[in-house]
Order: sequence, then structure tokens, then C-alpha cells
Amino acid sequence: MMEKSNSGFSETGLRRLRDVLARHVETGKIPGLVALVSRGGETHVEAIGTMRHHGGTPMRRDTIFRMASTSKPVAIAAAMVLLDECRLRLDDSVEPWLPELADRRVLKRIDGPLDDTVPARRPITVRDLLTSTFGLGMDMTALGTPIMGAIFEQGLTPSGPEPMPEPDEWMRRLGALPLMHQPGEHWQYHISNDLIGVLVARVTGQSYETFLRERIFDPLGMTDTGFHVPADKIDRLPTLYAPDPQTGEFLVWDEAKGGRHSRPPAFQGGGGGLVSTVDDYHAYFRMLLNHGMHGSERILSRPAVQLMTTNRLTPEQQAARHAMAVNNVHVSHGQGQHGGWGMGMAVRTYRGDYAPVGQFGWDGGSGTTTYADPDNQLTGLLLTQVGLSTPDSARLIHDFWTTLYQAIDD
Repeated sequence: MMEKSNSGFSETGLRRLRDVLARHVETGKIPGLVALVSRGGETHVEAIGTMRHHGGTPMRRDTIFRMASTSKPVAIAAAMVLLDECRLRLDDSVEPWLPELADRRVLKRIDGPLDDTVPARRPITVRDLLTSTFGLGMDMTALGTPIMGAIFEQGLTPSGPEPMPEPDEWMRRLGALPLMHQPGEHWQYHISNDLIGVLVARVTGQSYETFLRERIFDPLGMTDTGFHVPADKIDRLPTLYAPDPQTGEFLVWDEAKGGRHSRPPAFQGGGGGLVSTVDDYHAYFRMLLNHGMHGSERILSRPAVQLMTTNRLTPEQQAARHAMAVNNVHVSHGQGQHGGWGMGMAVRTYRGDYAPVGQFGWDGGSGTTTYADPDNQLTGLLLTQVGLSTPDSARLIHDFWTTLYQAIDD
């Protein structure tokens, strides 16, 4: 579906983009994908390949994908609404709503035993949660330590063998562990994003999903976004694969029917639990580029959007954030090298590839990438069903961005 270029992209650039995407599908390593790129008033969509790796139903524009960690930039919006309404304040302690996090103990050293601790120097604040600096998180440089072992064993992340428990039980287990770092000191991945969902539900007295639906999804027309796929839409959800890292053989990680997203989860995880489509996510990222406006309706205040989409980390915290990406290329396949972090999303603070400083968004372990770029008024979304157990989807994502930035026609 070629559209005449007016302000956004060159026709040659879009053709090259399609060719690059198609080439990845033709290798057989990516069964299918849906990509949406938009700039100014122009939107262009490619749906290539099939829902399963041996053929079958073609990918379509309305295919529903597991967003994995690309949930983070969208799910954070619920907390920003509460900040706008002064129902949360950045430097208030979270203890009134999350009493399980009162009186924290902090490990003396990251690889030490769980009972070798000192008291936390101060309470955990709302700001600490929103910036992923509250003291606990996924630290790929600390795999094999007692604290990381406990996080996995307790089912506190979706990467464990069992599904995450319902929120009150999850909080009880989280509250039994010491922090890895003093509150506010160290950037750490993921757990804070799941914690925000519990905070939102307790502040509002509604489920996290209900609040997101009323304040973000419904106003933006995001009708296919949620924490599970209802039965009447399940045919639009592809199989998710996690190829064998050694052989490349396609292993099914999650089926659609009867799979993890076929029924409402016990835990609505803002860190990685959403399912969505390119058009739903486009509506959200375009709202951020429009400083919180959707048409004539305000979804978030301009300062809330600025807070989310600009770097919140100190130089010391950025060093840790950078090390996670650069020293773990075998895990991240080179993703995540942007330098900064805002609230719920990465923010580019240096130009390490074709995207400019200020671009914001994130990538997902299910082979998803979602970013917006204020300088170019550009949104790019690429969704696949191939997890990052091999570099294949990461290389596709890299080539998507490299080619997309060349398609800008000025």
C-alpha cells in the first residue's frame, strides 16, 4: 500500500524499508511482522509474512501482539494521570499505599547473603518508582547472586517458571526481600514498572487495567490493548516463538489459544503484560508527540509528558544503565544503548546510531520496538512474534530503524 509522499517519507525510502523487512521474513527466521511508520500527517503500514512459522494465516494490520517490555512506556501513563491530579506527589513516601515497603533493609553488598544488611537511609518515594531507582530490579550483571535467585524463585518477574501471583501476595513476597541498593541511588530494570501497577490500583481503588482503560485506552481509541486477548479476538494473536539459541529451531514459547494471554492474569504487569496493535500504539505515541493532546482532548499535561520523555538519570546512574546494555550484548543483542531513561522508557542522550538525541520509547523481549522522535515528528513501531532468545528479531529491529531514518524526505 504505497502512499504518495507529501511531507513525511520518500517513496524510494519506503520501498527500501519494505524490501529490508521482506528480506528478513524471506530468511525464514522471522515468520511475520507488522510495521507502522508515521511522520507529520503521513502513516504507512507493512504487514508481511504469516502468524506461524510454517505458513498459515497472513499477518494483518490488526494483528494483536504481546508487547512485552514495550508495555512500559504505555503503562506508565496511569501514574502520570495521578501526578497530574495531585493524587500522587513525586517526593511522597509510597508507604501509605504500599506498607509492605516500609522499613527497608539494604544489602551491604550486591552478592552478599540476604541477611547481611543495613537500614535504608530514607523511605522509598513515588519518584523512585517512576524512575526505576527504588532499589530492586533485574540486574543482568548480578545473575547468580542470592538476591537475584530469590527474585526468580519468588515468582516476582514473568521470566520465572510460574505465573506471577495476585498483587497482594506479590507485594508480600517483595516486602520480604532486602533492597539491592539504597532508594534513589541506582537505576534498575523492570520490577518498579510492575510495582507502579499495584500503586495505581491501591490509590484509585480500581484495577490497574480498569484505570488505564478509562483514562488512556478508551480516550485514545485503543480498543485492542489490554492484559489479555478476549476469546472473540484470539485468532488475531500469533504464536510466540523463542528459537533455540544453539540450533535456531523454532520453539513455541506461548500459544494463542489456552496460552498466557488467553485469560485475565492474576497480576496485571505494567512491566511487560500488555497486548496491542500498531494502530493502538501509534495513537499513544502520537499523543506524546502532541504534548499530551489527542485531537481536542487532553490525555496528559504537557509537563507530565516532558517529565516522562526526558532523561531523569544522574551521570552515575546512566553509567549503570549504559553498562547493562553495552556489557550484555549477548543478552540484549545490542538493544538499549541509548544512555538515558525517563519514566517508563528509554531516552536517547547521545547519538550512538541513526536515531537522534531525544528519541524515546523501548524494545520488548518478544521482538517488538516502539519509539517516537520529537525532532523529526516520527513514530516507528515494529511488532513480531520472535523472542530475543536469538539475535534474529534484534537484527530486524536494527535494520528497520537504520532504513526508516534514511526514508525521511526533507
